[in-house]
Amino acid sequence: MLVERIYDEDLSQAAWLIGCQATGEALLIDPERDICRYLEIAEQAGLAITAVTETHIHADFLSGCCEFATSTKARCYLSEHGGDDWSYTWPKQSGVPVTYVKDGDTFSIGNISVTVVHTPGHTPEHISFLIHDANTAEPIGYATGDFVFVGDLGRPDLLETAAGLKGAMVASAQQLHTTCQRFLEMEDYVQIWPSHGAGSSCGKALGAVSQTTVGYEKRTSPPLQYVGDEQAFVDFMLADQPEPPLYFARMKQMNRDGIPFLGALPVPRKIESATELFDQSETKTVIDTRPWDQVRDGHLPNTIWSKANSDFHRFAGSYLRGDENIILIVSQGELDRAIRNAIRIGIDNIVAWAEPELLLQVDGLDTMKEITALQFEQMDKVHVLDVRRLIEFEQGSISGAINIAHTRLFDRLSELDKGKEWVVNCHAGSRSAAACMALKQEGFSVTNLAGGYKGWKEHTNCSLA
Repeated sequence: MLVERIYDEDLSQAAWLIGCQATGEALLIDPERDICRYLEIAEQAGLAITAVTETHIHADFLSGCCEFATSTKARCYLSEHGGDDWSYTWPKQSGVPVTYVKDGDTFSIGNISVTVVHTPGHTPEHISFLIHDANTAEPIGYATGDFVFVGDLGRPDLLETAAGLKGAMVASAQQLHTTCQRFLEMEDYVQIWPSHGAGSSCGKALGAVSQTTVGYEKRTSPPLQYVGDEQAFVDFMLADQPEPPLYFARMKQMNRDGIPFLGALPVPRKIESATELFDQSETKTVIDTRPWDQVRDGHLPNTIWSKANSDFHRFAGSYLRGDENIILIVSQGELDRAIRNAIRIGIDNIVAWAEPELLLQVDGLDTMKEITALQFEQMDKVHVLDVRRLIEFEQGSISGAINIAHTRLFDRLSELDKGKEWVVNCHAGSRSAAACMALKQEGFSVTNLAGGYKGWKEHTNCSLA
């Protein structure tokens, strides 16, 4: 048996390749949409991906199951659980062959047996997979998806906080508690293969270790220590969860109802004329991936700021609606990374790109206002927007500040007066910089607080010393 974790560092997401080397067949669990890289890895290992599956209807990225089912002969296995609201509808529309599985069902990949376990709580339809080698009666591993992470569990609030299903989070947390009781009955030696690591928004305290065991999680996972006291468990699981990016709701809907077929990565046209770049930017959305100081000091119209790295999903995913025509300002070396991060969250209309150096030839670039903590203290009648998470805000804030997490900003624009001048802060200045660029495109007058709350606090303490 071959077990390989294929990890996306930017989304903190893991797909698991489970291969039978005797027959050359493989199962892929929780693939992302750009499936070419999985096919290449499997081929290098001498395997053919004959089956694909996913643990649930994902919120943080577009699934690759439909892409596999449409473009290859791989059999697709999907959860039969979920009820009327959270059952898959895309297979009926696409006509691809799908096998629906439920708790207790088994299927085989070569000499490997897979047992389906219904593990609701993170989502109603969530399933996990016990992996058995042909020569052993007991499972070697448990692909838990967004159920059990290293040191954490999948958050049960997303149906309400991201998908807008009011009143769902408490019932989901109670359901997760029941699922955990079943988990605690498992043998300690079973390996846990989760679908996310540290940095994912699908939990609040995920560990950075790639995998774990049932026994280790029983002994060390903070939420599992509350199993047996349902109310304490529910309270713990719902407390301090990070505000989900706005694109999560769109991912849930698309992963349930249908994703446009990709086929291959977009190949945007390269813009090499400064005049054309400026003209194109007036009718399209620009994603500028340069360092903040460069963007601050000179950017095109209609620009949002988002590096090509792990910030992309939280920034571009929160400030784009998915149907815009996009121009990327990105270096050749980062182009593939930026495109993959875009299409993984449904930003497909990447029509062109330009090297950052081309901006040096563009006349009339915009700038973003930014002030230091000292300059901020010298201002009168300041209106402050704090875009940190609520838990950060509650631990200390600038007097009079309004708090809206940067990932939910566009959902709460009505709370901000466009007639006011806003100073925007986060912890150190990066999230607020991205928020300022997005708010500027919405017609707000904004200034970024360099150094954020941390810098302001340090300046205040020095002033008092």
